[in-house]
Amino acid sequence: MSVPAAYLGVILIWSTTPLAVKWSGDGPGFLFGATGRMLIGAMLCALIAWMSRIRIPWHRQALHAYAAAAVGIYGAMACVYFGAQFIPSGLVSVMFGLSPIMVGAMAAGWLGEKSFTPVRMAGSLIGISGLALIFGGNQHLGTQAGVGLLAVLASVFLHSASAVWVKRAGDGMNALALTTGGLLVSLPCYFATWLVIDPHWPTAIPLRALGSIVYLGILGSGVGFVLYYFVLRRIEAGRAALIPLITPVMALMIGHWLNGEVVGARALTGAGLILSGLLFYELGEKMIGLTGRSQRQET
Repeated sequence: MSVPAAYLGVILIWSTTPLAVKWSGDGPGFLFGATGRMLIGAMLCALIAWMSRIRIPWHRQALHAYAAAAVGIYGAMACVYFGAQFIPSGLVSVMFGLSPIMVGAMAAGWLGEKSFTPVRMAGSLIGISGLALIFGGNQHLGTQAGVGLLAVLASVFLHSASAVWVKRAGDGMNALALTTGGLLVSLPCYFATWLVIDPHWPTAIPLRALGSIVYLGILGSGVGFVLYYFVLRRIEAGRAALIPLITPVMALMIGHWLNGEVVGARALTGAGLILSGLLFYELGEKMIGLTGRSQRQET
């Protein structure tokens, strides 16, 4: 597999995931859609692990790592499935653009990393200002948009916390084994939530919803992770960090073209601020360093 093809694959999958999440709950309900997706993803990953002869360990340290992964797979995904009912799919992707900023802040406080520099703090503030602008204009998105935005923001927080926890608890574990274990640990939580909140088998599943569930189970939960880890191991972290900058823009366009989603000027401005903040967060120090070197060369 070529790295450019894998990189493009990750961008396409992550750009289409928010709309597929939204479609998968239309008809059968968001809990059925999320549970079906994770069941398909767990079966696929377990099959790939078995065919690849990759052992899924169940010792204490492995269970700790799976619990950390489940915070993202169950907690974050359940929140985003709920929130996606009330806001455009493109905004879901934009909100997830904040995850590198949240991860950086948590890693600085939890892991003691010294990567949260003044430049990155400035990028974070720009992103937060965009988030505040979107929240302030949620009345243009619908009466329940505030609930949806809060749910997706909680999802981003849980996703970021899971990433930092996995880095601490799952160090040295095989990525496929970690993903498979996290999915298997998360499945009982999904089934329990579905049985408690909406214990009904849907009488009919629209073809679009069924296709979205299968798409998310195979590509979103299986192939997407494999491609991402493949890319992450073979290119610089800075180039991999550009993915969250590209996917929200594509997700906004895909949501508009395929689902007729309209995002107001205020929300678009907020999205622009979030993406600008993320760009400054990831590349600001390099940009300032290049400017400084060029000025010194001129003098």
